[in-house]
Order: sequence, then structure tokens, then C-alpha cells
Amino acid sequence: MSMHNTTSFRRNNLLKKILLYLALLVGTFFTITPFLYMLATSFKKDIFIFEFPPKFIPQDPTIQNYLTAITTRQFGNYFFNSVLVTLATTMSVVIISSMMAFVFARFRFRSKRVLTNLIRILMMLPSMTIIIPQFILASKLNLLNSLSGVILVYIAQNLPLNIFLLTGFLEQIPDEIEEAARIDGASNWDIYLKIILPLSTPALATTAIFSALGAWDEYVWAMTILNISEKRTLPVGIASFHGQFATDWGLVFAASIIAITPIILLYIFLQKYFVKGITAGSIKG
Repeated sequence: MSMHNTTSFRRNNLLKKILLYLALLVGTFFTITPFLYMLATSFKKDIFIFEFPPKFIPQDPTIQNYLTAITTRQFGNYFFNSVLVTLATTMSVVIISSMMAFVFARFRFRSKRVLTNLIRILMMLPSMTIIIPQFILASKLNLLNSLSGVILVYIAQNLPLNIFLLTGFLEQIPDEIEEAARIDGASNWDIYLKIILPLSTPALATTAIFSALGAWDEYVWAMTILNISEKRTLPVGIASFHGQFATDWGLVFAASIIAITPIILLYIFLQKYFVKGITAGSIKG
């Protein structure tokens, strides 16, 4: 009877693993296929864009779409604006969220619970629900058609989640480390700069990835506030490649591939910290 139960248990485990791998394969297929088609189309000439059945290996491939994307329609200016916005947003979010998480994780104060719940509420609040108040506020502060107005809103949008993740991570750092530093005469700033930040590298990398991704890919707010062509970011600039009556999809896809490459490289560079950071930051101990 015991042998039968063991065999049945192993079969059930094997079946679960097979179903899990099948689900992962199906999910991977539906996730990566559009990207591969976009990549293939970016190397196609116009006459092959709408060929049927679609081919993932271009016939007579060309890099002309990439050359056109880079050299026309102020693409370089759009790229520079996105880099500037992303760097400013990411650096600001990492600094501000790490400081606030340090306070939430290592100090006790009267309004801590209220502020923590407020951050959780802000995490669940869809950004589209407050876009009109944001626009009115930006208008009154003379931030329309300026990258500063884009950056400030991006910082506000990215702070709640990253504060939550960093707070969870910092709460797992042993109190003994901080107590030993205080005995040696370390101030709060010393503890933050010399102990907390070095120990929080995985969580800070996760924060940087989330912030950079959110700033680099955001479209709605940038489209709402930026009406001057010279101030547009990449998502808005690429959207302008769509014509009124026809769209050069090879050009659009080539520009999109160029646009997502920096984020892919950033993730590859920081991926060893990413899983550790998001796992630790999502568990309150």
C-alpha cells in the first residue's frame, strides 16, 4: 500500500510539473512572438510588410528603417529627452524612496501607521483618475510643455511602490548592526549612508529598474502635457510616426526596437539584484 501511494505521489508530481512547464511554454510563446514579429518587420522592406503568411525571417532584409528612424523626425531629440527624463526620475525616486523607507523601517512615530496606509492606497490608485488634477496643477505652476512637469509627475507616480518595497527590505536588516553603529557614535545620516545604502543594493537596483521602466515607457501624461515637438519623449515621438492615412510600420517597429533596447540592457545589467530585491522587498518580517 505504501509503495502504491509513493508511486501515485510521484506520478502526480510529474503531472503537475508537466502542466506547469506547458503553461510556461504557452505563456512564453504568446509573450515573445509579438516581439519577434516586430523585430523581423523592422528589417523588412515596405513591399514585404503585409505579406501573408507572415515571415519571421525577412526576405532581402534591410537596415534602412533604422537609418530613417535615427535621422528623421527629431528622433535623436526625442531619445535625448527620454534619457534626461528617465535619469532625473530614477535618481530622484531612488534617493527619496530610500530616505523615506529608512524612516518608516527604522523609526517609530505617531503618524507612521496612517502614512503607511496612505502609501498603500496610492499604490492602488490608477494614474488616469488623477490626470486632470495633475494637469490643472501643472498649468498653475507653469509646467506645461516642460520636461520638469513630466519628471515631477513621474517621481510622484513611482514613489509609493518603491517606498513599500524598500521598507520591506530595510525591515529585514538586523537591528544589531544599527545599534553597534550608534554605540560607535554614528549619526542617523552615517547609518543611512554607510550602512543602509550599501546593504540595500539589491532593493535599490529593483527600485531603479521600476522607476526607469515607468519613466521611459510612459505615454499618457507626456502626451497630455507636451505639445511642443522639441520637448517630446520617445513614446510620444514614435506615436507621431503614424500617418493620418497610412503608417510605415517598418519605420515604427525599427524606432520601437531602438527605444526598448536601453531598458533591456539595464535589466540585463541589474538582473542579478532584481529577483533578490523584489522578493525581499515584498515580504514583511
